Amino acid sequence: MCSLEKRGRLFILKLTGDGEHRLNPTLLDSLRSTINQIRPDPSSSQSVLITTSDGKFFSNGYDLALAETNPSLSVLMDSKLRSLVADLISLPMPTIAAVTGHASAAGCILAMSHDYVLMRRDRGFLYMSELDIELKVPAWFMALIRVKIGSPAARRDVMLTAAKVTAEMGVEMGIVDSAYDSAAETVEAAVRLGEEIIQRGGDGHVYGKMRETLLREVLVHTIGEDESGSSVMRNTGSKL
Repeated sequence: MCSLEKRGRLFILKLTGDGEHRLNPTLLDSLRSTINQIRPDPSSSQSVLITTSDGKFFSNGYDLALAETNPSLSVLMDSKLRSLVADLISLPMPTIAAVTGHASAAGCILAMSHDYVLMRRDRGFLYMSELDIELKVPAWFMALIRVKIGSPAARRDVMLTAAKVTAEMGVEMGIVDSAYDSAAETVEAAVRLGEEIIQRGGDGHVYGKMRETLLREVLVHTIGEDESGSSVMRNTGSKL
C-alpha cells in the first residue's frame, strides 16, 4: 500500500511493494489518509513532502480490471483521485514527486499534481494512455494538463499522440524538473531539493494558499470552486 517516513522536516510517502500501484479505492483511501496525517504535525508548515514508490512503477493508473467488474467503481476511483489531488494542492508545504518508474494515465496525473517532478532516466516514462486504450479523458485531467504543461506542442504530443515521455524528453518539454541515472539517485536528489527548500524558509500555509490560487482552474474541477473561491457543485463529465 503506502508508508510514511518523517526524516527531519521531510515527509517521505512511498507506494510500497513491487506491483503496478494501480489506483483502486483502497490505495486511494490509504494515500489520502496518509497525507492527511501530515496536516496536524506541528512542523508541517515548515516541511516538504516527497512522494515516491517501490518497484518498476510509480503508478500504472486506475485499476481498470477492477472497474470492469462494477461500472460504479470507475466513478468512485475518479472521485477519490480528485479528492487526493485537491488535498495535495491545499497541503501547507511544497511537494516533490520522485518518479522512479512508469507513471501512466491517472498515475501520471498523480505525479504532475506535485510542485516538482524528478525522474529517473534509465527506466520509465510518463504516459497518458487514454488515446491508446480508447477512454475519454476527464475534464479535470485536462485542466491539470493545461496548467502543468506550458507548451501547446508538448500538450499535443502528450494528449493527442499518447507519447511515452522519458525523463530527458520530459525535461525538454518542461514537465520534468530534472533527470537522474537510477531510482536511488532520483530519491536522493528529491531529498536534497527538499532540504534546499526547507533552508529557504517560508510559511507553508502561505505557500499552500498561493498554490491554490495558482491552480484555481484545477480546483474548480476537483472540489468545485467558483472564481471567488467559494465552493460549488460541478459535474466533471468524467467517464474514467
